[in-house]
Formats: sequence, structure tokens, C-alpha cells
Amino acid sequence: MTTLPSLFRSLLLTSVFSFLAPVLLLIALLLGALGLSYIPALEAFGNGSLDQITHFLQTFGSGSGWRGVIVIGLVGSLVGVLFDTYSFYQSQNLRNHR
Repeated sequence: MTTLPSLFRSLLLTSVFSFLAPVLLLIALLLGALGLSYIPALEAFGNGSLDQITHFLQTFGSGSGWRGVIVIGLVGSLVGVLFDTYSFYQSQNLRNHR
């Protein structure tokens, strides 16, 4: 019964960090493209990149870029939780076979 609190703590931390990783990556890409659009020589590249990233996010967000960021973050969180659950199961399974 002592493994249940550690499982929940692990799942909570995994879900938070697995959500934040893709969200922060997408925000960094958006800020990078926005920064490039202010440089005169790279203005066209920055604006094109910004348009492509927002179109990509709107595809996943049913027309809303912010909803696309949230959907990608939630999917990343779900994958992280599933992987952590599998890893926890494997570690318990190996511990019981010793």
C-alpha cells in the first residue's frame, strides 16, 4: 500500500512536466519567429515561419491557436503519464521477481 502514494506523486509530476515541455517549446518557436520578423533581413522568413506555426496550431485547435497549444500539451501529458505508468509497473514487476 505504500507504493500508491509514490505512484500518484510520480504521475502528478510527470503530467505537469510532460504538459509544460511541448507548450514551452511551441512558445519558444513562436517567440523566435516573432523575433526574426523584427530583423529587416529576415523579416520575410520570420513572418512566414510565424504564419506556418500558427496554421499548424490552428489545425490542432479547431481554428484557435491557443487551443492547439493546449491540445498538444494535453496529448504530451497523456503520453508521459502512460509511459510513467508502464515504467512503474515494470519496476514493480522486476522487484517482485528478485
